[in-house]
Amino acid sequence: MRYSLVSRFRGVLLGGVLGESLAKGGEKNCREAYPNFAGAITPGAESLITLGKLDLDNWLTRYQKEFITSPVISSITIKRIFASIPLALFFHENPVKLRQNCLGVLKSWDDDPIIRDITLALGYAIAQSLTEKLQPQTLIPQIISFIGETQTLLPQKLLIIHKLLEQRAGLERLQAELSREEELSHAVAVAFYCFLGTLEDFRFSVLHSLQLESVYSQTITTITGALSGSYNSTVGIPAYWQISLLPTNSTGNEESNLWQMLELADALAAVWSGVYNLALHPREVPNPGCIISNQSVPLSVYAAPRVIRGR
Repeated sequence: MRYSLVSRFRGVLLGGVLGESLAKGGEKNCREAYPNFAGAITPGAESLITLGKLDLDNWLTRYQKEFITSPVISSITIKRIFASIPLALFFHENPVKLRQNCLGVLKSWDDDPIIRDITLALGYAIAQSLTEKLQPQTLIPQIISFIGETQTLLPQKLLIIHKLLEQRAGLERLQAELSREEELSHAVAVAFYCFLGTLEDFRFSVLHSLQLESVYSQTITTITGALSGSYNSTVGIPAYWQISLLPTNSTGNEESNLWQMLELADALAAVWSGVYNLALHPREVPNPGCIISNQSVPLSVYAAPRVIRGR
């Protein structure tokens, strides 16, 4: 394996937080200041970590407050897309269950077709990176197949991106081809262009996304960061960008979100792999401990190698 799975989990969450932070810092577009990647990710991730599975009732309860307090409809739409990312991490090894669980969550909300298609597109791409099966030449056709029959324009726009990438077209050609449409499907297609255009370089992918002016500039860079983070892991994220998010004067949500994202990624990976920390769940399993030099040492339980329990 090129990068550890934990490093890729971390790359997705840290990449999203960094992308959003850099986009906000650029002040190119103040109209899209509402979405909060960390806030959208956290409730779903915590639900999966706590229960070890997807429970729709628990999931919806945790997200109710998050979406009710959102000031505008477009903010709720984007947050629901971000909220699906923990599902992509948790069910990345099984495309059937990934699709099934994403659709289950979306149907429990309003089942908006564009949210559905974007959620499936991002989930599939992240899963391909985590399983190290992503091939840039075939990813977009595979995503379109994974989405299935739809009335939205996302597949058409992704095909335009696919053509531009084959022709190695620049950003000017990209904006001309897509007519700089201010639609969410356009923003997602552009994010895939930035990601796949410089697949092996997280920094270039994010910097390219920052050059694009759109009402969805922040969303484009956030999605680009998450996608590139899934492929390049934390190893590919520049150290100085990571350091820039370390707490300095305790101001700014993004700074305090850095460690939260890393902890969530580690916990998700642990639960997914079948690693149990009994200290976190003392009521669930009796802790017999063992006596070494008159000290009680907590018992740790691990899943058998190459065995993943059913979800």
